[in-house]
Amino acid sequence: MQIRKLIRRGLVVAVVAVIVVAVGSAFRTQPVLVDTVTVSRGSLQVTVDEDGQTRIRERYIVSAPLNGRLQRLTLDPGDKVSKDDSLVAVIEPLDPSLLDERSLAESRARVNAAEAAVKRAESLVERANLTMNRAETELGRINKLATETAASADQLEATQLVFRTAGRDYQAAVFSREIAEFERDLAEAALVRSTGQNGDGSSAEYLTIKSPISGEVLRVFEENSRVVAPGTPLLEIGDPSDLELEIDVLSVDAVRIRPGQKVLIDHWGGDHVLNGEVRLIEPSAFTKISALGVEEQRVNVIVDLTDPPEHRTGLGDAFRVEAHIVTWSSDEVLKIPSSALFRSGEDWSVFVAHDGKAELVQITPGHRNSLEVEIIDGLDSGHEIILYPGDRIQHGTLIERRP
Repeated sequence: MQIRKLIRRGLVVAVVAVIVVAVGSAFRTQPVLVDTVTVSRGSLQVTVDEDGQTRIRERYIVSAPLNGRLQRLTLDPGDKVSKDDSLVAVIEPLDPSLLDERSLAESRARVNAAEAAVKRAESLVERANLTMNRAETELGRINKLATETAASADQLEATQLVFRTAGRDYQAAVFSREIAEFERDLAEAALVRSTGQNGDGSSAEYLTIKSPISGEVLRVFEENSRVVAPGTPLLEIGDPSDLELEIDVLSVDAVRIRPGQKVLIDHWGGDHVLNGEVRLIEPSAFTKISALGVEEQRVNVIVDLTDPPEHRTGLGDAFRVEAHIVTWSSDEVLKIPSSALFRSGEDWSVFVAHDGKAELVQITPGHRNSLEVEIIDGLDSGHEIILYPGDRIQHGTLIERRP
């Protein structure tokens, strides 16, 4: 009997102990499951991210130089043309225009204006050539100083940018001169047709227009045969391989962008990222209505594509791309994910996971992008911080790392 009583008493004590443990466990604070990441050093880029649109750098619209009947154009968009070789349009002068003194005077005035444009273009070419030569000389001097550690990397980079910009300006000036010469020749041909006589006294029946540049036909404005007036656009010609990028950014972002900054271009249709370089930030902003109906002041940023044309096959005029203008970058910064950062009063803070508890730590953030933020003060490499801290986490809260 005594043994049975002892067994019964032991069983009661065991059951009570199990109940006490279960009740205690039920009322004990359960740790909060959290995701953590280790603070580390690495590269960080701060970018201005906006949609952009490609455009052909130099394009030319062929226009009718005089009154006449335009013959039906045989060219279509995409057809290739060669400078001074491909026939793009034929105009039959109207008889009344041959005897119209006002038309004759207008033709002579267009010739004079075209000759003045050629002289101006030649001056711009000479000026651009001098600027480019000066920039090349300066680049050689800075290169020599850099090899002797007498010039900084920033000086060398700035000089290289000036030289590349001068080269682009020279190319644009040469193109403008070629176009001015073409328009002068066209105006002179129109004057001959307006008088009804060629230089040798023979009858002038047709005015043929050759392509002013080598490239492709972009658009055809007047496909059918009809009477056209002077200045009527006929077709547009350009070189699709000579592309640049136009990006409109908010004016508050434009003040952080400088010529020469790197640009990363993706979502253009290819399987790799294209590279570019900021050439120009336009000095004047414009108003644009956002998708939410808010008026925004935006500025156009012009970017040169630095990759060769064979690396962007298929990319054409007015194609949409996504551009990331790098305004700041460093290869060695202490950084954390932006999702760990939150406001604590007037300060920025994070929760550090230490000994199974969450510790509130105030930090000083630096540069940041949409994913990561630089840490100037408050954390060190190796600290483990909590991602996506919610309302359940406070200073001292028990935590458990999520598997």
